[in-house]
Amino acid sequence: MSAVLCWFHQDLRLSDHPALTAAIASGKPVIPLYVYDAKTPGKWAAGGASKWWLDQSLRALDADLRALGSQLIMAAGRADEVIPALAKTHAISDVYAHTHHEPWSRQMQQNLASRLTSEGIGFHHSEGVLLWPPGSALSKMGERMRVFTPFKKSLYRLGRYRPIAQRPDHILAPAQWPESLTCDALELVDHRTGWHKTLIPHWTPGEQTAQAMLSRFIDQAMDDYKSLRDFPSLEATSRLSPYLHFGEISPLQILNAVEAVTDLDDNRGAEHFISEVVWREFSYELLDQRPDMPEAPLKEAFSRFPWVDHYDHLLSAWKRGETGYPLVDAGMRELYATGWMHNRIRMITASFLTKHLLIPWQEGEDWFFDTLVDADLASNSAGWQWVAGSGADASPYFRIFNPITQGLKFDASQYVRRWLPELNGLSDDMLFDPSSAPPALVEAAGIRLGETYPYGLVDHASARQKALDAYEKIKAS
Repeated sequence: MSAVLCWFHQDLRLSDHPALTAAIASGKPVIPLYVYDAKTPGKWAAGGASKWWLDQSLRALDADLRALGSQLIMAAGRADEVIPALAKTHAISDVYAHTHHEPWSRQMQQNLASRLTSEGIGFHHSEGVLLWPPGSALSKMGERMRVFTPFKKSLYRLGRYRPIAQRPDHILAPAQWPESLTCDALELVDHRTGWHKTLIPHWTPGEQTAQAMLSRFIDQAMDDYKSLRDFPSLEATSRLSPYLHFGEISPLQILNAVEAVTDLDDNRGAEHFISEVVWREFSYELLDQRPDMPEAPLKEAFSRFPWVDHYDHLLSAWKRGETGYPLVDAGMRELYATGWMHNRIRMITASFLTKHLLIPWQEGEDWFFDTLVDADLASNSAGWQWVAGSGADASPYFRIFNPITQGLKFDASQYVRRWLPELNGLSDDMLFDPSSAPPALVEAAGIRLGETYPYGLVDHASARQKALDAYEKIKAS
């Protein structure tokens, strides 16, 4: 008896998995497959934090599959070579998958579809990663959009693209399983550096945890999300972004769970939370329109922006959390320790790099892509372009986050003290700008500026003016 194959990618779950549902509905044995490809993505291959998460997520998915009488087959290489070879040796009649949206992966899927079709093997793909396929939300003139608010309104008007797919209670296994690599053989975790050990206390990857975190957020934090989400000292956000990126939970599951308990029109917290989910949809819309978005500014004028030269020492200080601006440094240290950063702090650290230091946004994008457990190509690049001012729906360039007043405005003292314990002797009014505090008080707090904590790399006021002057140059060109 022939079998069918379900190709997993960024959809490492069993619930609401339309491709798996369709594969099971064929009535044939199902072979679940994950293909790890470290070469084809080029510079956008998974970074260190993402690879640790992927390792853990694959293990969780395999365990969930085994509980249903199945298992996860793992392979390494190009999917358009691995899958046809597997199809020949195990009499695969059809392949089921969700539509891929990263440019490199989308091309891989197209190559695979052509090859399978030419060999008489059915290839079926469906939308299981986004709420709607890119290109679905159109303006009233029928045009694709690059501004978020009208995009969101258009997406809401579309309603549901599909119903929730139910979690299977059993998966028919083939008579003979293909050979499979183990997670250890994929070598996703670099045991030489041991960096992944810092991530372990903060995360438990997998579908079950994603569902539990969503339920906890809805019960405990969603109603106040709009008013409290910008306060990094509070646990007021869902922290679902890595689970969403790896597909351990789907955006449709999130939307359905929220709307099951409240009306978005009546609950500002819920509406704002779902708006963040739609921002991810918008990021993929932009990536679909501009596959070069991770590397090229969406606003062409920014290709002439006068970034500074010879910035290696500045970039290194920013990465290490040694800029002399505690709110920035706390964020960068949180990132390296946990693989995650509070969204308000992401904006502040990105603004500091691009506007205080005048370092190209692509440098920050690369670092985030390597160190974030939720390193999503579309969301990461769209977010960096938004902060830098070069995006299609960009924050105005002259909006330059002040890392001193932002700390005060959003009551971030507890957050800074957690990640910069060397500053705990300072009072809250001095905490966000120790370089400008009275030297005697800084010394009394046990801090030696330039030794135990750095002086500010730049002066905020003068750096802000330099950034505005640089912007004027491209406006005039």
